[in-house]
Amino acid sequence: MEILRHIVVFIHLIGFAVLFGAWAAQAFGGKRQITRIMDYGLAIAGVAGLALAAPWGIEYDLNYVKIGVKLVVLLIIGALLGIGSARQKRGAAVPPAVFWLIGILALLNAGLAVIWR
Repeated sequence: MEILRHIVVFIHLIGFAVLFGAWAAQAFGGKRQITRIMDYGLAIAGVAGLALAAPWGIEYDLNYVKIGVKLVVLLIIGALLGIGSARQKRGAAVPPAVFWLIGILALLNAGLAVIWR
């Protein structure tokens, strides 16, 4: 069961890497647009994170406050991606604050996972 949990952690990390990598490619590539790949990365990380929040195959208590905070940050990132995508579809540019907050919050979520015990 522990191997399966590690596989889900790996998939969760892949989701973060896809989200942050797509964001970084846009941030440092000059266009600063929201892409579908960012949405896919968020979905992968979210589904795998929810699977990890279930108490299966572990012998310790989960930190539900940490899980809740990470879920709220995930929802905010999703909202920002939705706002940016909607603006793009109307032909407007993504507000810089929205775009940069996506990357900052993605890094914050990864930092919370690693630092908060």
